[in-house]
Amino acid sequence: MRRPHAALSFILITALIDIMGIGLIIPVLPLLIKELAGSAAAGARYIGIFTAVYAVMQFVFAPILGRLSDRYGRRPVLLLSLLGVGLDYLLLAFAPTLWWLFVGRVIAGITGASLTVANAYIADVSAPEDRAKNFGRLGATFGVGFILGPALGGLLGGYGLRVPFMFAAGLALLNMLYGVFVLPESLPAGSRGQRLGRQDLNPLQPLAALGAYPLVRNLAGAFILLGMAGQVIFSTWVLYTASVLGWSPVQNGAALAFFGLLTAVVQGGLISTAVRVLGERKAILLGLLLGLAEMLVLAFARSSPVLYVSLVLGALGGLAGPAMQGLISRQVGESEQGRVQGALTGLNSLVGVVGPLLATWVYAYFNGGGAAVRVPGAAFLMGAAFSLLGTVVAWAVLRRVPPRPAPPAPLVEEALSG
Repeated sequence: MRRPHAALSFILITALIDIMGIGLIIPVLPLLIKELAGSAAAGARYIGIFTAVYAVMQFVFAPILGRLSDRYGRRPVLLLSLLGVGLDYLLLAFAPTLWWLFVGRVIAGITGASLTVANAYIADVSAPEDRAKNFGRLGATFGVGFILGPALGGLLGGYGLRVPFMFAAGLALLNMLYGVFVLPESLPAGSRGQRLGRQDLNPLQPLAALGAYPLVRNLAGAFILLGMAGQVIFSTWVLYTASVLGWSPVQNGAALAFFGLLTAVVQGGLISTAVRVLGERKAILLGLLLGLAEMLVLAFARSSPVLYVSLVLGALGGLAGPAMQGLISRQVGESEQGRVQGALTGLNSLVGVVGPLLATWVYAYFNGGGAAVRVPGAAFLMGAAFSLLGTVVAWAVLRRVPPRPAPPAPLVEEALSG
């Protein structure tokens, strides 16, 4: 394939723009929905519906786009997805009613699944010895996008709730045009799959891998409970900061960028140290307990400094995820890694359907939706309950897993890179 460096750069730029686009609208989309819904309680309920619809579309179309790219090539699927993303942002920017926003979320869920194809593209254009390095670059790109996106979205949101959508649309469409002239096809015609069968397009098929390995099967309950806790923050955080703390989009964007920076530090350096010092099991449990503390602090936060404390706790709670992934990966054969990771991704997508609906309903009910007593942090208290239950389930499973001896300090880097 010609111009592999240009192809890799394009994919990394695509991922950056995708994550920046998501980050751009996080500080303003809930406020726009609230504005069109007419009240905070009604807005919260619609946010849950729209988020669930987005997750459903991702769950259904991620494997479909992946298989279509196997059959017809990565380039056409990626370019069409980027076009769809750009048009979706334009639709959101000028949506006059909630129904237009609903259509936009459907389109966003379908076209946002392009990251599945981007992962396949990186595998295509990378030599086997370079794949780990290039996937690492993709992960770093995600981190940068989630730092820049919310900060820029919050800043632009100060000029109007729809301005970030216009900016995100311009980025996506420019990226598509760049791809039209620069992006080469990564999958030769002779390497493409044959006719697609009905089984290839079934989004439920990857979930079968959950039962193939005892550790993965036993941890599935913990993944569901912890995922439900995470959806509480994703679905109600901006509503909470706006109503309880009176934050503007600029303040929300700055806080989310701060969280993204802390997460990058934790993911980039602290995880390997924590696993080396504590071992995988203790690092996982420490991260889960910090995540529980984050929920409890959020539930009672009534000032900006206290809320920033919750952000620090949440970033440190990020120790759990990678350590748990590392533990699972050692229990799974090399040829089954993709299958199991796909199953976990599918499980997370299903949680993304139920979690936002429940979280926003609880938030709406206890914030003007019918409860006798107003409890601003009720959704976070529910998230703390999910987090506690998930931690208990994880502890019950992990205590039966033999501890992995920590490698000597001089060999840590070699072990990680190998």
